Amino acid sequence: MLKLFFALLLVVAPSVQAGTSASAVAIASLTDPAKLATLKGEGAANPRLQKCVYWLAYAEEQGEKPEVVLDESAKLNKTAGTPYAGFVSWGLLENLKIAKELGLLTPAGMAELKRGKSATITKGQYAGQEAEAGLVIPKAVCPELQNQVMNLELLPASLNRAKSDKVTDRAKVFAKELYDAKLLSEEGWTKVKGCDPAGSTK
Repeated sequence: MLKLFFALLLVVAPSVQAGTSASAVAIASLTDPAKLATLKGEGAANPRLQKCVYWLAYAEEQGEKPEVVLDESAKLNKTAGTPYAGFVSWGLLENLKIAKELGLLTPAGMAELKRGKSATITKGQYAGQEAEAGLVIPKAVCPELQNQVMNLELLPASLNRAKSDKVTDRAKVFAKELYDAKLLSEEGWTKVKGCDPAGSTK
């Protein structure tokens, strides 16, 4: 499913219209792989995810299509046409969807996201909690992905903190996709696939 999405995104994405979108410029910088590679420390990329969601939501408010903005951003940071761009685009569109479902895109929430902070959930059973950026594939298992925007997702704080270092079936599927796209090392994939559901290595 992900591979089909990437193929469609890269082949049939609408052409970028004249004029450079401010959102595309911001996201290009926030997702530039060279810049992400310099990040140090746990959670260093979290504010980048929050800001990317803000810029995508802002773009929609301005009448821009998020898919077009992401296509333009990939051209700006010279990742267009690569698996990296496909994964980043897919991940950010999923997080924009989550932000809408959780009611994060209120004026107050947008202000927090713009600053790279956790916005407060206003919809559903987790209303009142902050939506934190959490790792899909845990750092303890695959530290090489800890500061990759594509490996981050917005989650209610209580769920994020309860995840620990478990490797879910979903995370394994995602890791295999990354490995096949040469975005995850052999060592990383070996560690992920060797984890049982509790997160320990077999």
